[in-house]
Amino acid sequence: MPEFAELLKGYQRFREEIYPRQKARFEETAIEGQHPKLMVIGCSDSRVDPAQIFDVDPGDIFVVRNVAALVPPFETSPGLHGVSAAVEFAVQMLEVKQIVVMGHGRCGGCKAALDQHFEKMPLGEGGFVAHWIHLLDDARKPVAEKYGTSGRKAEMAMEFAAIRQSLANLRTFPWVFDKEQAGDLKLRGAHFSIMDGVLYSLDEDTGEFLPED
Repeated sequence: MPEFAELLKGYQRFREEIYPRQKARFEETAIEGQHPKLMVIGCSDSRVDPAQIFDVDPGDIFVVRNVAALVPPFETSPGLHGVSAAVEFAVQMLEVKQIVVMGHGRCGGCKAALDQHFEKMPLGEGGFVAHWIHLLDDARKPVAEKYGTSGRKAEMAMEFAAIRQSLANLRTFPWVFDKEQAGDLKLRGAHFSIMDGVLYSLDEDTGEFLPED
């Protein structure tokens, strides 16, 4: 696994190869600011970097990553609402035209939500992971009833259910709902398979995830 010294070698390659090719783009965004048209809400998993998967240029996508690519429902209670703040910034200030919730295969957060293994483990002082994963309790129930709580079929169903749950939660934000209804904002669900590198998109008419060509 790379240590910081190895990361610096990567930085040197970036400076020597990538930055010169993208110099004009970096300068443009530095002067004019960022104007992405698309937001990606993805998982923090080290294997699923949206910028790498979609091969985009600097400034093209506004990315938020967290455990299991979750979006909490809209609420106004006191607290530090990092994901909600990012969604608000993207929709209200940057005026993105699309939000993609991208889950992925072999997601540890979704697996933990499904088998509830974290309930049997000693937690850290904050219990942050367990509380976060509990966002999937409602989505978990029908998956567990139909597929059980173990096995790849059940895990994939949980990954798909988590994406659908986050999309449903996004629609509880008044300004997201209003903009979607007005046709000014499009919400999409996607699932990236680490095993074979295939991206699946949610067809909301059928509820199925279909592979992209």
